[in-house]
Formats: sequence, structure tokens, C-alpha cells
Amino acid sequence: MAGLSSGMSSFGRCSHAVVRALPESLCQQALRSEKGKEVDFARAEREHQLYVGVLKSKLGLQVLELPADESLPDCVFVEDVAVVCEETALLTRPGAPSRRKEAEAMKRALESLNLNIVEMTDEHATLDGGDVLFTGREFFVGLSKRTNRRGAEILADTFKDYAVSTVPVADSLHLKSFCSMAGPNLIAIGSSEAAQKALKTMQQMSDHRYDKLTVPDDAAANCVYLNIPGKGHILLHRAPEEYPESVKVFEKLKDHMLIPIANTELEKVDGALTCCSVLINKTSQL
Repeated sequence: MAGLSSGMSSFGRCSHAVVRALPESLCQQALRSEKGKEVDFARAEREHQLYVGVLKSKLGLQVLELPADESLPDCVFVEDVAVVCEETALLTRPGAPSRRKEAEAMKRALESLNLNIVEMTDEHATLDGGDVLFTGREFFVGLSKRTNRRGAEILADTFKDYAVSTVPVADSLHLKSFCSMAGPNLIAIGSSEAAQKALKTMQQMSDHRYDKLTVPDDAAANCVYLNIPGKGHILLHRAPEEYPESVKVFEKLKDHMLIPIANTELEKVDGALTCCSVLINKTSQL
């Protein structure tokens, strides 16, 4: 496994992020698993600007900000259209046909960073980045309404240094709707039966033992871990006014700089914290 020896010590390292502005069409036309609460666009923009501001100003990342496209209501959720590991980027084929054109602007952004780009062109394959959990040692890919086995196979072909295991996802939109990495060896996981079942599957498929951080709320288990030189372990997590009990669990992480970020509006259209950025660690010169 070529990536491993250097892989874990650099897990979470990040130099660049790609984000995208919110189109106003998101409010009425974004895909959502359940109709219901209306998105407050002004508040959604404020929350997103705070998120981008943390990446740029607080953490010092080089942030590529793509413009909104009103014809692509879900385009703020950039995570779904690209999976980046080291210097290779896989442009995905999202499960929702209305989202496939989102990859075009992402491709230009990643080309500007001189990454090796692989495009998923197989018409039988679907993959959303929200179904891809990279642990630093291996990939877990959720098989969901948006991601199929062929998509997972193409991911495995693209990132040959790493094992790839598939995990059935039944009741949620994506695998990362209820889990994410909260540290180099630490999986944050929700408490629902579906989340716990998926964790069990991941544990059975892996020859590595991960630590787990169980939070009461599935949505709060989606957090963003970064390892920034000079700043150490950083965790962007949901705000206490949204998920107070889960935040108490995060507050037990004494080695992390904790940064609460509200996501009240994008959550209404199935958005989570990891959805809104593609994180990249450029080690070679641009």
C-alpha cells in the first residue's frame, strides 16, 4: 500500500479548497428528500459565507470560489462532483441527472491546480462524493440511491493504492449523512440504527480498528476535520443552537480546535458541512 506510511501522518492536511456560491434557484428547485421548510436564502448565504470565511481567513487555505449557476440549483454542494486524494481527482457522475453538468466548472478549477484528472464517463456508473468516506487508510463507499456498484469500482480503479469497501445505505441520502472523519483514526457516527449498522459493516470490512465518536444526532456526525500546520487538529462541526447534545460530545475532544458552524438552511435541502467544499492538499508546485 504505497500511500500508507506517509498517509496517516498527513491525514487532514489541506492547502486548497474549492467552494461554490449559492444560486437563488436552490430555494425552490434544489433536490430534497422531504418537502417542508422553506429555505431562507439570505440566511443560507450568511451561513455559507461564514463557512468559506473560516476556510480562508481563519485556516489560511487558498480558496477557489466558483460562481453560482442558476440552472444548477444544487451546485453549492461541490463535494458530490469530485473525489480528490493526493494529486488525483475523480470527477464523478452524480446519481441525479440534473446535477451532472456541475462537474464542468469543477473540472476547470481542478485543472487550474494541475491535478491528475480522471473522468467517470461510464453511463452505467453513478457516484456522489457524499457517499465516499476516505479514512486516510482506505475508502468506504455508500451504495445509495445516488451511488452504485459500478461507480465504486471506478473509484477503486482510480485510487489503486487504497482498499475500497462498499456499505449499503438505505434510509439516508448519502453515507456521510450520518458519519465522517473527526480525526486521523476517528470516525464520527450518528446514533440511529441505520448509522450504527453501517458502522458495523465498515468495522467488519476493515482490517484496521478505528476509534469512534458517537453523537446523538446523525446530521451532526457530518463534520470537517483538517490538520493545518501551525494550527493542529481542527474540527468544523454543527452549532450548539442546532444540536446541543452532539456538540457536548465534540467538546470532549481536547486536542482539537473546535469551530461551530450553523447549517440550518442548507440542511433543509439535505446539505451537510462536508458537502460544501472539496479539500485538496497540493504538495507539488503549481
